[in-house]
Amino acid sequence: MGNKKPHILFLFSDTGGGHRSSTESIIEALHLEFGDSFTTEMVDFLKGGAPLPFNKMPDWYPEMVKAPYLWGLSFKISDGRLRARAITASMWPYIGKATKTLVKNHPADMIVAVHALATTAFLKVLSDGDIDERPHFITVVTDMVTSHALWFDTRADLSLVPTEMARQRALAYDMPPEKLRVVGQPLPERCAVPSGTKKELREKLGLPQDIFIALLVGGGDGMGPLKETAEAIANSGLYLGLVIIAGRNEKLKNELEAIDFGIPAFVYGFTKDMPDFMRAADVLITKAGPGTIAESLAAHLPLILFARLPGQEDGNVTYVEETETGVWAPNPEDVVRTLARWITHPPTREKVVQNCKKVAQPEASRNIARIIGERLGL
Repeated sequence: MGNKKPHILFLFSDTGGGHRSSTESIIEALHLEFGDSFTTEMVDFLKGGAPLPFNKMPDWYPEMVKAPYLWGLSFKISDGRLRARAITASMWPYIGKATKTLVKNHPADMIVAVHALATTAFLKVLSDGDIDERPHFITVVTDMVTSHALWFDTRADLSLVPTEMARQRALAYDMPPEKLRVVGQPLPERCAVPSGTKKELREKLGLPQDIFIALLVGGGDGMGPLKETAEAIANSGLYLGLVIIAGRNEKLKNELEAIDFGIPAFVYGFTKDMPDFMRAADVLITKAGPGTIAESLAAHLPLILFARLPGQEDGNVTYVEETETGVWAPNPEDVVRTLARWITHPPTREKVVQNCKKVAQPEASRNIARIIGERLGL
């Protein structure tokens, strides 16, 4: 490499918010660990290089997940080592040329795939011998437990997985144990290092100090039964504060702001202050997205999961239940029952807080950065 700084190419795509934010968290951690001794580049390989119809997938994703049954069915039908290979082989005539072009146009010393679809396609190009010098190739799996077979390819140098459950799944897909490391879910540094105490954060956010606060979140796009759940909580007779994050869903935000909840209620759109809101709250009510769960655990915040995407998020619910860091409450009545239990019997909730502390992996992004640095000799 001479005196040239090693260059790292991150392959991600905006099919769901998690791939971009995971990539940004890893890059942030790399700079915190190694300063500017390297260069990085983020490429949305679907939008930026794939042919039709694949380059439209990031735009279609929000609509696709509105049909959860079909999403779950397609996940299950395509999941499996042989089926994953068959999918890649059948797509190759359409994506092969574009994949080769992208690799040649973005030369790198290391490629980090932060998306399942990037793994096998790019490893095929690198293994075909057309590239002068094969870069290191690391996959960072962002599905917490139920990781699709497309994530795992034995030609990768390493697959970094978030949980032991995901590692077991990778082994079932024939990944060699020496190519697997459990590192946790990539998180921004702000999630790992609190910016204040609960009291200070409530003051900063303008939230009441002396009442139980439930944080209700539906991801960046405001998905899940947010409105129904908020109304059920407000009508339950429980006295608590309610913070609702509607994300980019402006219509939902306007509808929520028009409701007189009868309890202290605060409605927000998309916010970058989620780590502060989490540390200021007493419980998080949300869908079973892996990033949100990992952030909640890092904030030692008990979870009530009210929705999941069939297939890739099924295992996240199992993980939360088995680690006793929260509960599965698929309808508003279940949510209210859990809140009533935790409000009237604080030691029950406190036990869940301690479980969150036990399984949290706030150092995940730093772990990943150190592994990358070690491979590149940073």
